[in-house]
Amino acid sequence: MIRLKKLARAASALTTPLTPEDFLALFNPVYSSRQLRGVVSRVVHETEDSATIYFHPGHGWHAHKAGQWARIGVELDGVRHWRSYSLSTAAGHDPAITVKDAGAVSHVLVRDTKPGDILFLAPPQGDFVLPEHPRSLLMLTAGSGITPVMSMIRTLIPRRPDANVVLINSNSTPEKSLFREELDELADQFSNLTVRHWFTSARGRLEFTAKTIADLCPDWRSRAAYACGPEGFLNNAEELWQREAALETASTMPGLSSGAGTQAATTGTLTIERFSTDLLTGAGHDGGLVTFEQSDREVQADGDTPLLDIGEDAGVLMPSGCRMGICHSCLIPLRAGQVRDLRTGELHNNPGQLIQTCVSAAAGPVNLDL
Repeated sequence: MIRLKKLARAASALTTPLTPEDFLALFNPVYSSRQLRGVVSRVVHETEDSATIYFHPGHGWHAHKAGQWARIGVELDGVRHWRSYSLSTAAGHDPAITVKDAGAVSHVLVRDTKPGDILFLAPPQGDFVLPEHPRSLLMLTAGSGITPVMSMIRTLIPRRPDANVVLINSNSTPEKSLFREELDELADQFSNLTVRHWFTSARGRLEFTAKTIADLCPDWRSRAAYACGPEGFLNNAEELWQREAALETASTMPGLSSGAGTQAATTGTLTIERFSTDLLTGAGHDGGLVTFEQSDREVQADGDTPLLDIGEDAGVLMPSGCRMGICHSCLIPLRAGQVRDLRTGELHNNPGQLIQTCVSAAAGPVNLDL
């Protein structure tokens, strides 16, 4: 080990001001000791406004679990922007992200990315993963919410004959339904997968009532359920499961009969993956000068934009993860000033307090330790 360190120091002396890693990157563009990278291997356009981007990750990437996501960085006008995307390939396969053209970063990924391009990466993470032990599953998805669930289906269905999965997938039209043909082919090929398409242009919004879900999946109460999609879709699913749990509790209370109308089986668990969270808008007087002390940057910010976005747009390397106030990867100390929590409206102004930049906005001048 000591000998290797001496060789590394000698190599650095010969290549200064560049490092040996800089020269290795000339031969292998995904090699970097400072920043995990990946090279795009293939781009598949799924619909008119979405694409799947396959890439070979460099050293430092660890294999993803089905359902996980990763942060992807791209450079726009010389500024590196990070966004989080679900991984859509099966576990054990080279990773890929399926992206819908919605926003500056996603637009570049969908419209401009080509094989050979370099992506900046952070390792996979997330707890929206398959259960540890075999269970009958119900998957509820809408729009791009199918992406992490597609990774689960691709992982589970061809490899586990004992799996039993029902997918209810809602989209506006068949043309906008991601992976529709592949899902139908898998359902034809494997008896352990049932796919129920729901197209709102023809049938209206999917109503989360016990009867509607039972018509699509009669034994839904006994299955472990996974849901991913727009916020309203997920809130409606959550409300149904809460109502059913309340009914079960009432039916088992002492003095109540368990005759007609009571549940035949305990409702299974519901696991939710959210792509966004509801944020409040700032008051008219909110906003202020944000100073990133370590980066020596100052930016005038409004009261509605999360500090994470403010920093990234200014070229500051901002820690982040889920971008919705769940994972706490974006916590940094507040040096001075005041911020507003965009979920609750609560103000924070204690020096040294850790704040979540993805859900906090300036409420006056702000100094951050970045």
